[in-house]
Amino acid sequence: MTEAPRARRSALTSEEQAVVAKAARHLIPLMGLLYVVSFLDRVNVSYAALTMNADIGLSASAFGLGAGIFFIGYFLFEVPSNLILHRVGARAWIARILVTWGLVAMGMAWVQGPTTFLIGRFLLGVAEAGFFPGMILYLTYWFPGPERGRIIGSFMLAVPVASAIGGPVSTALLGTSLFGLAGWQTMFVVEGLPAVALGFVVLRMLPDRPASAPWLSEGERRCLEALVARDEPAPTRLMDGLASARVWLFASIYFGLVLGLYGFGFWAPQIIKSLGHLTNVQVGLISAIPYLAAAIAMVAWGRHSDTTGERVGHVCAPAALGAAGFLVSATATDPYVSLIALTCGAVGIYAALPVFWTLPTVMLSGTAAAGGIALINSVGNLGGYLGPYAVGWLKDWTGGYAAGLFVLSGAMLGAGLLVLLIPRRSPPVGATP
Repeated sequence: MTEAPRARRSALTSEEQAVVAKAARHLIPLMGLLYVVSFLDRVNVSYAALTMNADIGLSASAFGLGAGIFFIGYFLFEVPSNLILHRVGARAWIARILVTWGLVAMGMAWVQGPTTFLIGRFLLGVAEAGFFPGMILYLTYWFPGPERGRIIGSFMLAVPVASAIGGPVSTALLGTSLFGLAGWQTMFVVEGLPAVALGFVVLRMLPDRPASAPWLSEGERRCLEALVARDEPAPTRLMDGLASARVWLFASIYFGLVLGLYGFGFWAPQIIKSLGHLTNVQVGLISAIPYLAAAIAMVAWGRHSDTTGERVGHVCAPAALGAAGFLVSATATDPYVSLIALTCGAVGIYAALPVFWTLPTVMLSGTAAAGGIALINSVGNLGGYLGPYAVGWLKDWTGGYAAGLFVLSGAMLGAGLLVLLIPRRSPPVGATP
């Protein structure tokens, strides 16, 4: 077996550390807020399902298919979207993505049955395609490789935060009616509006590169660009990213992680409701528990990975924890044990994700990075299609969630084992070994 690779330890001067910290202070809060809104708009359907499914006649299989079909649209348009971002700049393209997905997210309020539900979810995936890999690519323009575990972890903290606040907020909106709309319709409209508004904020506040950041001095711009250039591989072609076996290995690992992420995320409210006689509001509050624990673990684990310089083990270990958590939850008969196990599953997923993204971002650059990162994310996100659909289909077939949790456990275990295949010393994609 090959040894786990270690990231080159950061050896920044105090001046360089100050510039990196300044960039993080200006960029990460806004980027994190965008990701909170993005993630909430893609998974709030899991809370809508508590009342929407009965209103429009969705079976568990139909809901699972619709929840997952988002990622088919995402898959088809991910790579071209990231290539456009690399060409025209993040500011304009991310703003376009925000406004488009916000309008489609609001339009979900008017789905009337299985067919329109499927169409709406597919279009939401098309509209949002390129946002997450675009943000990961954008971070490579600003931060050197050895700092990215912490930085990506801070950015991706938005995911468990969105899930933690999304439960209470979304279930509260289920009991609210505006303009004669049902609660789930009100939820889609209210939660889609921020994306549209933030599109205009991005146009004003998100600089494309350090060279255009008004809050950096000329010396700070040169310092930050030199840091990024020092860690960046030699420029590579698009096909270097798309045809690389290593990129496809990353995509396979990410597939397993994402299958667990969304297989759990889209079904967590209904799984939790099945643990006892709970109201929708109680489900929302209890749903926050796994995500709050995951948020803490995500930040701490990313920092630990940066401190030690070790990456692969920091993906493998939490993936194994996630696999064990879902396995125990599938077999537990005590609801408290099941909730603790689900929490371990969530912690495992979210601790692994930001460290995982440090691996491809240090091996790709230029157009190869734009295409390769988008390919990893788009292929990996097919797990976001399979996970929710598999859980829903197995729920209809077996009458419970245990079989679906076994699938999520196997996906996490597979991801953890595949990451061990990454060689200890890997030349950048496109470079001569």
